[in-house]
Amino acid sequence: MKHKRNWLIGIAISATAGFLALQNVNAPTQESAETIPTEKFCGYTWATQDAPELTEQFDKAVKSLNSEATATAYFFGENCNYMDGTPPTFGVMETDFTVRLPVDGFSDEEAFGNWLAQVMDAALQIPEEEIQGKYGFVEFWFEKSETEHITFRVPIPQYQTEGQGKTGAELFRMYYNQP
Repeated sequence: MKHKRNWLIGIAISATAGFLALQNVNAPTQESAETIPTEKFCGYTWATQDAPELTEQFDKAVKSLNSEATATAYFFGENCNYMDGTPPTFGVMETDFTVRLPVDGFSDEEAFGNWLAQVMDAALQIPEEEIQGKYGFVEFWFEKSETEHITFRVPIPQYQTEGQGKTGAELFRMYYNQP
């Protein structure tokens, strides 16, 4: 009986020692793991960017039609805003234009349509390799004063398929819908 008791005590001590040894071996290490990002995530927002060289070229073409007019070009697209503070990157979707012409009144639709055709032809003369993204639109401003003006947009692809070759009041009415 004494041998049995010693034998059981020995087994219990051995089992306890083995269990404690395994707990120390399998204990998690306290080393910190460094996470290395493999890609940057961003949030997209609509954005525009000036196109100074294209503006200079287009403004010169528009001023050759009417010295009082002004024209600008800009790129429309998306900014990718990174969460880590990295400066945003811009992705161009289309090239757009704005043309402003001072006018005495708003009744001469024939002259407005002829002007529209001349400006659209000038926009289409810009080499395609200078257009970033796709053709966008030309926004026309016929301005009598700061508070009195007519504003509308002519989508360039639509003009190419439906408006090219038209002039005068017919062309003007295609794109301007009087409120």
